[in-house]
Amino acid sequence: MPSCHCEATDRHFTVERARAELATYRRKGPTGTARSILKCLPDLDSATETVLDIGAGIGVLQHELLGRGVRSAVHLEAASAYVEIAREESARRGYESRVTFRHGDLESLADSLPPADIVTLDRVVCCYPQLEPLIRISTQKARRYYALSFPHDRWYVRADTWWQNFKRRRAGNAFRTFVHPVARIRSLVQEAGLRLLCSRRTLVWEVLVYRRESLR
Repeated sequence: MPSCHCEATDRHFTVERARAELATYRRKGPTGTARSILKCLPDLDSATETVLDIGAGIGVLQHELLGRGVRSAVHLEAASAYVEIAREESARRGYESRVTFRHGDLESLADSLPPADIVTLDRVVCCYPQLEPLIRISTQKARRYYALSFPHDRWYVRADTWWQNFKRRRAGNAFRTFVHPVARIRSLVQEAGLRLLCSRRTLVWEVLVYRRESLR
């Protein structure tokens, strides 16, 4: 992710927005695509110990997976406000010592990020301008399971994305979202040796959960 987009992401996702999302999570639990990812993941055995949550936001997936028995998590997020809110919530839940927080983007930090049994990218693909590095790097990190969600490349999704980006440009907001070809996303993940376990769809979003064919 170019540094300019990282900076735009950091400015776009504010503390106020993060606190509003946290309030909704505390009130309702996981919702939307995060809930679908958690439903798609199978019961985790004792060998599934670590999670790398890319674009982790307020940490919904890591909070839930740590609650399911995953031993430790790496929280990677480009928006500093979300890192701080996720850190606060982890401490409140008693998970702080089990989470490593990293502020930045995947491409820049890839060499310093360890592999994990579960790698998740919930609503991250649409925030990343370059698809192939994101998928190739993140799939390499997945030992057992790989889960992601992204918008369909349908005309009405593309039209809404164009409109939202137009409004941001008019407002002087440099943050942009992207609609990537679904067929290419699936192809890149399968090329990495991952087999589809579960898929769920809404009018806008697609959720895919994969398992590595030869577990490491």
